[in-house]
Amino acid sequence: MVAAASAPLFVSPRVFGKNAPSNTITLGHIGVGIHGVQRNLNGFLNQSDCRPVVVCDVMKSRAIEAGRLVNEHFDDTCCDVTYDFREVLSRDDVDAVVISTPDHWHVPMSLMALDAGKHTFCEKPTLTIREGQELVAAVKRSGKVFGTGLEDRSVTEYFRIAELVRNGVIGTLQHIEVGLPVKPVFPIEQPARVPDDLDFNLWIGPAPMRAYTPKLTTAQCWRQIRDFSGGSLTDWGSHLIDTAQVANFSENTTPISVTGKGQIPENAINSVPHTFDLDYTYANGVTMQVKSDVPSIRLEGSDGWIGNRGWCGELTASDPKFLEASFDPTHSRIWPQPRIEHRDFLDALKSGDSTMYDAESLHRLSTVMHLGSIAMELNRPLNWNPQAESFDDADANALRSRPRRDWT
Repeated sequence: MVAAASAPLFVSPRVFGKNAPSNTITLGHIGVGIHGVQRNLNGFLNQSDCRPVVVCDVMKSRAIEAGRLVNEHFDDTCCDVTYDFREVLSRDDVDAVVISTPDHWHVPMSLMALDAGKHTFCEKPTLTIREGQELVAAVKRSGKVFGTGLEDRSVTEYFRIAELVRNGVIGTLQHIEVGLPVKPVFPIEQPARVPDDLDFNLWIGPAPMRAYTPKLTTAQCWRQIRDFSGGSLTDWGSHLIDTAQVANFSENTTPISVTGKGQIPENAINSVPHTFDLDYTYANGVTMQVKSDVPSIRLEGSDGWIGNRGWCGELTASDPKFLEASFDPTHSRIWPQPRIEHRDFLDALKSGDSTMYDAESLHRLSTVMHLGSIAMELNRPLNWNPQAESFDDADANALRSRPRRDWT
């Protein structure tokens, strides 16, 4: 895990409205769409020691509505609204930024935030392997706290699966099955007029410029386009593959080989595999299959198996007694169950400790998915060196990074 700040953060006293504490961590929220509001804005509003002082979105109506929600929550008018994230980064009264944008903006925006001296909480995943490397290096240089918007290690069902497997309940782990949901296919659309309240150039940002189409900026659509995301593999994979990584003691590394195939729909906006079937191998010999299915995970060991089906589904096992196991915390082979990611981030700001998902964790997890994407794109088996972070294949190495558009 990458160390976070070298010393605790001491926040200057501020008073924002009659309901705010006098010593408050101030936040700037960038990206206030569905997830940015329902998960992250609400998640931080539920904490008593922080306060959003500015919200931002390239879609003006979203930013205005998010500002209204914050001011209504605090019963005042102290939350500002802006439409250009650079204004958030330039503010001296913002301690930390919360980035809930499409995937292609995650790392470029985080790099700018860290460079501006802001602690950074950002959604998963990265867009490329190289971006993850850049992020890890930037966090180390900055000395700022970085936290990832990913909850799984604090979710009881997934923490419990990892705890049981790491403590040997199913014997020696041998194989992991991960199921990820199939997402929609979007038909090709004709270019349309950009809505008046959308800064489309800023939405596209570092991705290649393209024509605006009506569905493009909706969350499920852009996630199926390679320029912006990696589809269900990198979206849902961030959740369930992390549990697999932790259960296998591989949260700080990656597999050493991958092979697989995926199907990209024809005559569709989709440009990432709609369905896929991938096989990974780790250095310890554990194998992992990641395929299109309902959200699910099953870990198979020498003495039995454990897993669940459906998001936060009930745990099942080859022997129900596996689920009753308990462990002395001082001898357990896993850390104590973390608190929700928003609380975890704020606690790290105050203590100087690392977050539940720091930059290194995000990079290693994202790399697992990127390995699969590259294997599918080249349609051949690939070997990967986790230490050198390179393939033994020149074409695959070239796909570790992508050029960024000059959006300025």
